[in-house]
Amino acid sequence: MGIEVGPLGLLVKVISVENDRVFFELRNGNAGWMDHPLERFAVGDVLLISEDRQGVERVATSAWPEELWIGVVKVKLPDITIIDSELRYRTVPTTEYPPYEVGNTVQAGDTQGVTRILSERPISRSEAPPLDDTAVDQFRWEPPDGKALTFEDFGGLEAVVFRARELIEVPLQNREALADIGARPIKGVLFTGEPGTGKTMLAQIIASQSNATFYKISGPEVFSKWYGQSEEIIRRVFDTAAMDEKAIIFFDEIDSIAAQRDDRSHEVTKRVVAQLLTRMDGFDSKSNVVVIAATNRPKDIDAALRRPGRFDWVIEFPYPDESDRADILAKGARHLRTRDPLPHQHIAARTSGWSAAELAAIWSEAALLAVQDGRSAIYDEDYLGGFERVSRSRSTAAALGEKRGDT
Repeated sequence: MGIEVGPLGLLVKVISVENDRVFFELRNGNAGWMDHPLERFAVGDVLLISEDRQGVERVATSAWPEELWIGVVKVKLPDITIIDSELRYRTVPTTEYPPYEVGNTVQAGDTQGVTRILSERPISRSEAPPLDDTAVDQFRWEPPDGKALTFEDFGGLEAVVFRARELIEVPLQNREALADIGARPIKGVLFTGEPGTGKTMLAQIIASQSNATFYKISGPEVFSKWYGQSEEIIRRVFDTAAMDEKAIIFFDEIDSIAAQRDDRSHEVTKRVVAQLLTRMDGFDSKSNVVVIAATNRPKDIDAALRRPGRFDWVIEFPYPDESDRADILAKGARHLRTRDPLPHQHIAARTSGWSAAELAAIWSEAALLAVQDGRSAIYDEDYLGGFERVSRSRSTAAALGEKRGDT
């Protein structure tokens, strides 16, 4: 007995019908349309579009399982029920079973209504476990091995280094003198530039050389699954920094934390941006804190954060030029066991468009080659081999990027 298999195709759900044009959504959230003058479809219909796009068949709505969500019942009327899912109020049809009541925490679907009672009392995501006194410790950065970083560790970009020290180090070291003059305090500085251009490292060096406490925050670390906890973490970091003699709060990839707010923005993003604005505007005159934010997408940052008194000072980190690259390579060699002479200028001339991080990767590859060949130091042949390896890796990554762009 054979098994009959129907036609393969694309499962879609109709979301709008305008004349003969049918708009639909896919399970992955994408949407599309088709012209179909021969048959009338209605919103909510589930269709199977054949693999060759030549046929369309209406199938049972059960083929499109409804996404269920959780909320607390606020109002129960004979025809509709209003449920608070914390991000927004939803209305669903009132059903007799299960026998839920106002205040119950339930599982529901937009068309099915309540499908299950999870708790007889309201359960809120705001019922987060309390943050303990060590919550801020994970964001406090210390120099590796306790050794203070110096500006000698940062290669190239002299103009960038000078401007950063002027906007960050000078205010931290001379807060009272600037206040006596009546100058408006510098609260926020925005570092812009492609990844690997040294934004984080320079901020850490300035903190180290200023004897300032350094707090480093990134999106995945600050966004919490608990309602309201992300804002609480930010508040605590700012409050703790305000008690330090000197402090730098560094937001890495600020665009992932404080993106532009609009009607489509996630509720957590809106709350985090609002908290940042509140903390930036609420600096105590006695606190000695500078906030630095780094991004390679400055246009994606919420516009309110770019206004005067917030991140209104901008320093751009360009890719290093040939002279800068030679300096970066030479300073990288200072911490390694090498056998001179090494062709820094030769490598610098062949690495146009490379970031500082990519240049540093040459030394990692060179060390691997030296060890594999039984040498206790990096020779020029290892150095050149390391360059060739990183160069090939860059070419492969670029090719994959172009391929992804084509598809």
